[in-house]
Amino acid sequence: MTEVTAKMVKELRDKTGGTFLDCKNILQETNGDFEKASEILRIKGTAKAEKKAGRKTPEGAITSYIHAGGKIGVLLELNCETDFVARNEEFQHLAKEIAMQIAAANPLYVSREDVPADVLEKEKSIFKAQVLQSGKPENIAAKILEGKLEKYFEEMCLLEQPYIRDSKMNVEDIVKSLVSKVGENIVVSRFVRYQLGESLED
Repeated sequence: MTEVTAKMVKELRDKTGGTFLDCKNILQETNGDFEKASEILRIKGTAKAEKKAGRKTPEGAITSYIHAGGKIGVLLELNCETDFVARNEEFQHLAKEIAMQIAAANPLYVSREDVPADVLEKEKSIFKAQVLQSGKPENIAAKILEGKLEKYFEEMCLLEQPYIRDSKMNVEDIVKSLVSKVGENIVVSRFVRYQLGESLED
């Protein structure tokens, strides 16, 4: 059986936001298999986070981030339940990480629910036309269309984008990881991204 060291536990805690005891126990259960332990903790963290998802978040912080020598700027509102968590170093770090994500990956919406119906219909009609031109059978065409829509959400919706520091996780995963750690609901409320020379009408 693999010996679980304090260093292994710390690495797993840093990656997943799990408690020391959870990380140690799961590493022992998985015989030191870091990837398997990480996956189990992410599932547990998601379950905990989903229980807190409906709670009100009147506190939080507005974070700014300037990138590329002053050519890209982001303002982000990240909310939580209490002022205590809002002042927490890990909450502030999460806000900064999400702002950097927005600067780098240029999402248009927070989540798929925020995509306006008319925009979604337009995208669907474009994807449909592309699929029809390919001449695929109807059952395969439906799956291709679904795949294109999922790819669109992954590219345009912040919470579904692969995290810039670890593509195995998405932004929602890193938010839920901190939710399970601090025991409070955390919500990305809104953001705005400016790029030098961009038209305001775009």
